[in-house]
Amino acid sequence: MEISATAEHELVLSTPPQFAVSQPLTVADEVVSVLSDLGVRTAFGLCGGAVAGLYNSLRHSDVEIIHCRHEAGSVFAATEYYFASGRPAVIFSTSGPGITNALTGLFAARWEGAKLIFVSAATPTSQIGRWAFQETSDRTMPTELFAAGPLFHYAVRLESAEQLPEVAAQLFEGLARPGGFVAHVSIPTIVQTSTSTSSLPAIYERPRANEAEAETLARCAAILGEERFAIWLGFGARGAAGAVRELAEKTGAAVMCSPRAKGIFPETHPQFIGSTGFGGHDSVLDYMREFRPDRILVLGSRLGEFTSFWSHELVPAKGFIHVDIDETVFGAAYPDAETLPVQSEVESFVSAMLDALPSRTASEAAPKLPKPSVERTTQRDSGAVRHAVLMDAIQRVVVEGSDSVVMTEAGNAFAWGTHSLRFDEPGRYRVSTGFGSMGHAVTGVLGAAIGRGGKAVAIAGDGAMLMNNEISTAVHYGAPAVWIVLNDSGYGMIDHGMRLHGYEGWDMQIPRADFVSIARAMGADGVAVEHETELEAALALAMSSPVPFVVDVRMDTTSVPPFGGRVRSLLAQGVKGKKIDGFGERA
Repeated sequence: MEISATAEHELVLSTPPQFAVSQPLTVADEVVSVLSDLGVRTAFGLCGGAVAGLYNSLRHSDVEIIHCRHEAGSVFAATEYYFASGRPAVIFSTSGPGITNALTGLFAARWEGAKLIFVSAATPTSQIGRWAFQETSDRTMPTELFAAGPLFHYAVRLESAEQLPEVAAQLFEGLARPGGFVAHVSIPTIVQTSTSTSSLPAIYERPRANEAEAETLARCAAILGEERFAIWLGFGARGAAGAVRELAEKTGAAVMCSPRAKGIFPETHPQFIGSTGFGGHDSVLDYMREFRPDRILVLGSRLGEFTSFWSHELVPAKGFIHVDIDETVFGAAYPDAETLPVQSEVESFVSAMLDALPSRTASEAAPKLPKPSVERTTQRDSGAVRHAVLMDAIQRVVVEGSDSVVMTEAGNAFAWGTHSLRFDEPGRYRVSTGFGSMGHAVTGVLGAAIGRGGKAVAIAGDGAMLMNNEISTAVHYGAPAVWIVLNDSGYGMIDHGMRLHGYEGWDMQIPRADFVSIARAMGADGVAVEHETELEAALALAMSSPVPFVVDVRMDTTSVPPFGGRVRSLLAQGVKGKKIDGFGERA
């Protein structure tokens, strides 16, 4: 029997796939069988001689292979595939540089909370210490690559088939528990092709759900029933959107969200007061100044720098009730604030509060809550495209005109997208506020498109597009990906940030790139946008394109992105520069 994922954290039994070969099974065959049993349907990566045995086994299974152009891109794609599909994904790589190329993506996956299994090649034991080509062992590479720690939740060097039952059980337990899980299975080349005599278990024990104790729930209900509170949503609440909305409407609580949580609570809802952190809204601080609540109920957020900037203006009068499955987040962002920690999945906690809390009348809710204000600018038929105008066009054509996933890349795109775009459904906006690596969105959009089987859109700067993208891979597999490139011939976020810090004359310029020609050279299509009046037609063309598509937008370089909070945070950390007033858009 097979254990496969049908939704996040839910596993069911079904019929396992069969290999198309009749010869004796190898260890690599058995590894792929285990991966299939665990619900893996897609593998991303690059082949190489040292991992050829595993690659061959994948080819003869029902696991779809997405052969990418760079290992980091394959991990970003796998990460966004997971968030789009709810299924765990596999990344495969050869030894040596194949592993180190993947590291940036793997760190991002860990920070994002994805469920991924990284399977790599390793040097056989008999060759270790003999200057083997691309030697991969704990003698030549950091030991953290082969052990659980900051990068991997679980890591193992698979030396024989006899280890497979334990490895399978560890992988199942990690994938089934709430939260992210990034594992590394390192397999020496000679072991991959050795004959397997292992007998694998058919059914694994299901981990128990993570729920708070009754006494803790009762205490929270008593506090929230008596005191005025607001709700601060994080990405960990994405599976509880309906229950969160019901709780907010029942209690009249104002709702704010982190950048990654946009859309979990409808942004057009009258109780929504804005996004916090990078690209956030001044309306949140307006609310805190005018209606400062007794408590803030934090649901599934680490409250890290890009979510809070550790601003003390966001600390409520009596502190936080913080709900998360990760006990290490409690009190980390605000160690001086009173925090009632609740280790629980968000949905089970909110369901308990819905049963326990009384409904509040409209007069008890805060009237006329501050709302996020977004710049509205009339299009002009000359000059370069202003960011606010582009975002307004994306809102109408892409967000409101389709059901596509929209991703913003690290940099100006992140700030403008988070600040300007509005979502009323969970799962439609993706941004990385943890590791924040350039190249995440421009490669992750491939995985999102494959994972959801539909359009996925990346909004990215020209610097990120030149650093790493998977347009060629999207063409090869027919993935319906769209790239909207903010082409300002430079590293715009760095340039504006340095100017706000008081630094001038830094070389942040990039020679103008023609991304339409680049896209067409790889088999995709595209259109260049010179003026604002061309935007909607270009975006409509991209969204209707049957092939991967690039919209190359020539941007106005004078528009200052809404990221003053980030500048102030750097100033507080000791970076010298100008004093930045305001928060969010007024920064």
